[in-house]
Amino acid sequence: MELLGYIIEQTINGLQLGAVYALIALGYTMVYGVLRLINFAHGDIFMLGAFIAYFLITKFGMPIYLVFIITMLSTGLAGYLIEKIAYKPLRNAPKISLLITAVGVSLFLEYFLSLNAIFTPNYIAFPRPFEIKTYDAALFTVTNIQLLIFTVTFVSLFLVYLLVYRTKYGKAMRAVSYDREVASLMGIGIDGIISFTFIVGASLAGLGGILYGIAYPQINVFMGIMPGIKSFIAAVLGGIGIVHGAVLGGFIIGLLEVFVSAFISSTFRDGLIFIILLLVLILKPSGIFGKRIEKV
Repeated sequence: MELLGYIIEQTINGLQLGAVYALIALGYTMVYGVLRLINFAHGDIFMLGAFIAYFLITKFGMPIYLVFIITMLSTGLAGYLIEKIAYKPLRNAPKISLLITAVGVSLFLEYFLSLNAIFTPNYIAFPRPFEIKTYDAALFTVTNIQLLIFTVTFVSLFLVYLLVYRTKYGKAMRAVSYDREVASLMGIGIDGIISFTFIVGASLAGLGGILYGIAYPQINVFMGIMPGIKSFIAAVLGGIGIVHGAVLGGFIIGLLEVFVSAFISSTFRDGLIFIILLLVLILKPSGIFGKRIEKV
């Protein structure tokens, strides 16, 4: 019974981590769907969201609901500016130019912010906006932090589903993803749809940054590197460009990471994730739900 309870608790921990990965992976997969671009700066938007939330809580004492709203608006604006300044001028350039630019934007955000006295490269304790409470069940325990993460994540995923599959903008996004040239001939504003996709993806990354900071309360300027890479792997695993594939991939990566740490060794945690990426690229490069299309 103790082993069963331990397994259930680790499953909950894995789902908690996977929820954050799913939010970040959605941004990767949505941008790739409309622009065929791997936005490697996406993990740094996640970091930016954590820092914005940190300042809103510590400097202004804002309630958590305002922290969520302002952070998502701020990271959405950051995503919009990055797309307009760095990516739009190269939209018709070779794919490798966009890829190199994405890496450059990522490095610029990390190292430029690390030179700033506000965004220190040292670890900062992220303030939890409420007291931790634990709820006991028959075989396991769950905290109010985990309940918050699950609630916010699943509400966000549901809203993204409605946006993509039940709205006019979502239909336009799917049309651009399928064939950009034909979509433009049908009167769809390509520039507006691409910018809107960046805003939505960056907002989700900012939301993930808040939840990550609350769950694992240490942040620094380089905190987005590994979660960003793992979320990209999650998107590839599920089928990059496929919304539900990114969500499933995020939860799979989160569960695997926690179970490897709990039952084998935390030393192998990151290595296993990269082995999974290699296996996916070798055995099924299109991912679980993906189709065989050109990958960057």
